[in-house]
Amino acid sequence: MRWMWSLGDYPQLAKGLEPHAEALAEACQLRTGDTVLDVAAGNGNFALAAARRGAVVTASDLTPRMVDLGRARSAAAGTPIEWTEGDAEELPFSDARFEVVGSVFGAMFAPRPDLVASELFRVVKPGGLVAMANYSPGGFLGKVSEMMSSFSARPALDLPSPFVWGDEGEVRKRFAGLATSIEVIHRRLAFESSSVDRFLKFWEETNGPHNALKAMLPPDGYQKVVRAWVALVNQLNETTDGSVEVSSPYILVLARNRKAS
Repeated sequence: MRWMWSLGDYPQLAKGLEPHAEALAEACQLRTGDTVLDVAAGNGNFALAAARRGAVVTASDLTPRMVDLGRARSAAAGTPIEWTEGDAEELPFSDARFEVVGSVFGAMFAPRPDLVASELFRVVKPGGLVAMANYSPGGFLGKVSEMMSSFSARPALDLPSPFVWGDEGEVRKRFAGLATSIEVIHRRLAFESSSVDRFLKFWEETNGPHNALKAMLPPDGYQKVVRAWVALVNQLNETTDGSVEVSSPYILVLARNRKAS
């Protein structure tokens, strides 16, 4: 996982995802001085959105490269964010440390969702907020993930798809017994490009899992992936003028932790 997410030009991809991190930060109704943790932070979209709202922010990511990118980005912005390496399944923080614990298209990719849910609620204060933005099944991202999985070796363990985190019913099950209330907001995101060829170039430059698959396959095997990817984009394209617009559903989840008895 560390290797895969270190591949590609993630900051270029993160620019397109930043509005959705802003949407989650806005939904959290952050106040000046709130202590916030960004889990699986990438290069810090949610962390920076929270800091701009006056929060005291810590950001963690499994991948050292992401921590380096995030630290450099927040320093360049003059924004005081504490960066550390951390696994979403075993967060390196004490119990009940933060008032808000958030993750934008990040913690959903950790392989064991039961551990993720437990850790998110462990480090948030009683009455605090666990907030997530999670890709939902279907749409471009869900279908391209399924397509890429068909070219990958079967994992040793039968793990659930990360996109199940974007199913409202499943999230409510995972957070049952941990949260006193759960609000789910359904949204969509889109990728746009002037052509399929330009979109493929962007995808090859930025997407970690795609780059990992390319590295593991022989050249002829990778060309099969490219053909399948192009066919899928053409199938899901929402324009008819030669440009590309493909979209995916996702959810914002706002779950309130139980208060101390």
